Amino acid sequence: MPRCLVDGCRLPAEPDAPVALCDRHAAAASDWSTREHGVTDVLPSPCRVCGSRLGAHWPSGWLCAVCEWRHGELVDVELPPPRIDVVYYLRYDDRIKIGTSANPRQRLGAIRHDELLAFERGDRALEQVRHAQFSADRFARTEWFRLTDGLRAHVDVVRGGVDPWARYRRWTSEALALRG
Repeated sequence: MPRCLVDGCRLPAEPDAPVALCDRHAAAASDWSTREHGVTDVLPSPCRVCGSRLGAHWPSGWLCAVCEWRHGELVDVELPPPRIDVVYYLRYDDRIKIGTSANPRQRLGAIRHDELLAFERGDRALEQVRHAQFSADRFARTEWFRLTDGLRAHVDVVRGGVDPWARYRRWTSEALALRG
């Protein structure tokens, strides 16, 4: 049976352990690693800011692994929500609308669409860039565009495999955290 590698320790080490340490020294190494790196686990309850369940447990408490909000801290409801301008991409049938809003939930509720495809952080200036970028596919004097391979590829890159609302919640939580 292998022996613990710690100088002066003569206790046996587990034969299948990745590092030959006795139980006492393995526990000490684990405690040190937890203090230095935290432990990723499920939060006791969803994050109040972004809704994530994934957290990092530190000796000082829990942090949300998504937005780093300290678990248990209250969100100051007296402060107005941060302004997060987004360029949104909506699909309706075989068309895509490229628009912008600082209040996407309200704005999207007022527009008939089949699917929210993506959010891109930006304001009217970025929206105008996107309108110019896809001007060849634009329906005259509207914010609607033909669903082409190029536009679809762009939306896929912007989406990045992430749910648009999850991305929006992340931006909101980051803005709240920066506010302090």
